[in-house]
Amino acid sequence: MAEGLREQKKRQTRQALIEAALRLFDAQGYDTATVTEIAAAAGVSPATFFNYFASKEEVVFADQHLFAEVLPGVLTSADPAESIGGFMLRAVRELAAAGVWNIPLDDPLAAIRVRLIQSVPSLRAAFLLRNAYLVDGWTRAAHESYAGRAGLDEIATLVGAIAGGIANALQVNATADGRPRRSETEVAVGAAELVVRGFAV
Repeated sequence: MAEGLREQKKRQTRQALIEAALRLFDAQGYDTATVTEIAAAAGVSPATFFNYFASKEEVVFADQHLFAEVLPGVLTSADPAESIGGFMLRAVRELAAAGVWNIPLDDPLAAIRVRLIQSVPSLRAAFLLRNAYLVDGWTRAAHESYAGRAGLDEIATLVGAIAGGIANALQVNATADGRPRRSETEVAVGAAELVVRGFAV
């Protein structure tokens, strides 16, 4: 019981730090906002911040590690009778709907994160690197599921196109004041559907 309460408190503190950081980055600018300010906004000490994150960059990509937890379960559910395109669309939908994200796609803070990645050069570079690792892992796992039905190069093309299509669609899904025009989940799934339809043709 005590362990459960301790873990719950840790999750709440981590979430508070993520939300405080993204709001401060949006209001003050990523480079201007400090760890001390983030910690104060979350009601903790700077030392506590570093118990959860090594840097401000890690806060922006706080959900990245969850792909390693969610993606394998989605990929192992591949049905041999299911088309590769159909499976990829289902994987995107399941990833978007997973209940583990600190900042779900349709949370207003997700739009802030997209804007930060788009506008801050260091975050843009970090995103490209992290996304490359994600795409590589997704590609190799999907290839194992569909061995003999598609080559590694074909699956790499499809996964790369889906990941790039989603990232680009989310970036342009913002009004002049930075608010999303449409549901981010709809945009992500729609981008994947567009890629798969083209891939199928």
